[in-house]
Amino acid sequence: MLSLSLTTPAETSREPFSRQTLAKTSRLRGATVTESVCPYCAVGCGQLIYTKGGRIIDIEGNPESPVNEGTLCPKGANAFQLAVNPHRVTHVLYRAPHSDHWEQKPLEWALDQIALRVKAARDADFVATDAQGRRLNSLRSVGTLGGATLDIEENYLVKKLFGGGLGVVSIENQARI
Repeated sequence: MLSLSLTTPAETSREPFSRQTLAKTSRLRGATVTESVCPYCAVGCGQLIYTKGGRIIDIEGNPESPVNEGTLCPKGANAFQLAVNPHRVTHVLYRAPHSDHWEQKPLEWALDQIALRVKAARDADFVATDAQGRRLNSLRSVGTLGGATLDIEENYLVKKLFGGGLGVVSIENQARI
């Protein structure tokens, strides 16, 4: 008579996996998770960005986001490929007026140039008072455009800096936050 044992030896698994498969873990284990917002459009879908050793290893939809509940459109789903693309431009390119080629410049240089040009535009076009002596403190030659990737606090700071600090009149945000 043939007898079958229903017990399994301790060294084997009850699951149909090999020991090597059981020893493997998720590549996301031990990664740092940062909540972010998709940079593509005005919807503002939540994303989770996983990093290890200062490098991005994965980007996926945030299931706790009330906007997208973990789903992403095709562009958002490909955010990882954009971030780690070896052809992505990661330095400042500058083309001087009337030049036929681009030059690489340091980020600090670019930020200084932006500050100098905003200051020059403000100095040239700032209107403190109108003809009747009423205070205007307005700058109409500079404008800002915000997006859905800015949260309410960042939009508040943009409004304070550009409106109150610089006198910029044209301040717009596509998300209407």
